[in-house]
Amino acid sequence: MGALSITLSGILYRRLVCALRFSLQGLAACFRHEEAFRMELALALVLVPLGFWLGDSGVEVALLVGVLLLVLIVELLNSAVEAAIDRISHEHSELAGRAKDLGSAAVLMSMALVVLVWGAILLY
Repeated sequence: MGALSITLSGILYRRLVCALRFSLQGLAACFRHEEAFRMELALALVLVPLGFWLGDSGVEVALLVGVLLLVLIVELLNSAVEAAIDRISHEHSELAGRAKDLGSAAVLMSMALVVLVWGAILLY
């Protein structure tokens, strides 16, 4: 039983390492190719420490920082959608345009959530 658990833990470890490597490659690709992601990351690098400083409780800090991370997550997903659509075709397509617009709208909504949460915590 011991050899089996060592083998399983080794397999799990390798899978986790591979998953981490792919995730870091995705972050690097988004940083390299997406100006919006770079700008949002720069803003997050300024606002995350400020969120830790301004939050009066753990919940406030989690909200202030969490919504900033949410913007980055949504931008990553939006960039993935755009890359997949561009891979399929560069021809104008109503559905492709709609998909890109929906991804952009999701980013906008996540940014609106940042304004809402930061405003609610800092003003009330």
